[in-house]
Order: sequence, then C-alpha cells, then structure tokens
Amino acid sequence: MEDYAYVIEYMPSGRSADMRKEPIVQLLGAQGFTLLEASVRSDANIVIGQKIFVGKGERSEIERIRKRINYEELSTSAKDVLPVILKKMIEERSVDFISFINRARPISMRVHTLDLLPGLGKKSMETLLAEREKKPFENFDDVKARVPTIVDPVGIFAHRILSEIEGLEKHYLFVRPPAGLQDVGRR
Repeated sequence: MEDYAYVIEYMPSGRSADMRKEPIVQLLGAQGFTLLEASVRSDANIVIGQKIFVGKGERSEIERIRKRINYEELSTSAKDVLPVILKKMIEERSVDFISFINRARPISMRVHTLDLLPGLGKKSMETLLAEREKKPFENFDDVKARVPTIVDPVGIFAHRILSEIEGLEKHYLFVRPPAGLQDVGRR
C-alpha cells in the first residue's frame, strides 16, 4: 500500500454518477505508482500536484481511500495531468531510477531489462552498458553527458511507467500490476 500520493484530479462535488455527493480525489501513489480514488475531508485544502499522506494513521486531507482504480477510470483532466506528475515524481526519485540503470540485468538470453525502456535503441543501450561498466551513473545529467543519444531519460521512464499504468505492457518494472498478473522484473 502507498503511504504518500500525488493529487491528479480533484472533484469537489464527486462524480456525477455517484449517489452520495462528496468531494473526491484521484491520486497517483508515490512509491508503486498505484492509482487510487479517495474521499476528501471537508476542511482539506486540495491542489493538483500536491503530495499528501494516504497511509495508515491520521490523515489530514483524506477521509478514506475508496478504491484502487485503473487508467480507464481516470477523468480526462487526470489523464492530462498524469504525465506531468510522473516526470516530477521521477525527478524527485532520481536516485531510484539511476540505480535501476546501474543495476539492470538481462531478463533472458535475448532480452535485457533496458530493452523494455521505450526509445532506447540497441546502440544507446550498448553505450549505456559500456559507460556504466567504466563508472556507475550519478544522475540524469551524467547519463545525458555520457550517452548523448539519450536526451530525455526522465521522459523515457515517464513513458514506460505511463504505459504500465495503462496496462499496455507484458512486463511490469515500476508499477504494481493489476491483480492476477505476474510481477516480472520489478525492482
């Protein structure tokens, strides 16, 4: 379960189809990129992009977690905000993603975990692997400087995570997969 999440949608009157009209938020979990829907406390001040506590214990903004949701249940505006928040989260957790680059291993004889990152071609991957053997990467700027064909590493991770959230991937590297699917290659 997530302890913190980012607000990607705020509906002060709830969903139009809901019988009970209460303010709700759609959230993106800060650790496992889990999509959640929650009821908001009446005295809470909610802002899109805000990081809030959703874990066990006293919550200042959230009344209760209503349910885990899937990508199709997000509002249109939440879908628009999601890529922006994802990039923000990846930058904030850059140490985790640099560690992923530095420690990624082959999945099979033919497929490397890095092959699963969109926009990372064979040549870029070979350069990345050669450079990390010389010295582990320190940050995203270091990746861009030493592997010039990778111009937006944050965007590469954001694209992959969004694709996993949408349920379009066979392997889940960063997102908690839907119930019943195997959790392959997860860090």
